[in-house]
Amino acid sequence: MTLTLELPPELEQYLLQVAEQQGLSVEAITLELLTTSLQLQQKQSEAIDMLQSWVDDEDAEDQKATGRYLIEVLDEDRLSDRKLFPLEMQGITW
Repeated sequence: MTLTLELPPELEQYLLQVAEQQGLSVEAITLELLTTSLQLQQKQSEAIDMLQSWVDDEDAEDQKATGRYLIEVLDEDRLSDRKLFPLEMQGITW
């Protein structure tokens, strides 16, 4: 597909500068930047979908068990004897 774009002068200068630095044509660097941007957007969308599926998971007891396990592991893996999640602070600070 062929696209014709009217770019603002600042963007045109940026593309020319980046293309020159990388030894590529303006078309090649523009295609590379567009491809990278679209791939990042796709990865972000997939991550959002995965996180949303976790939120929508109806197994509340499993989520609570996982939370308890994470708190336990985080408290055990500390250089200090001071707990990160002390039981007396449950419901107050966490």
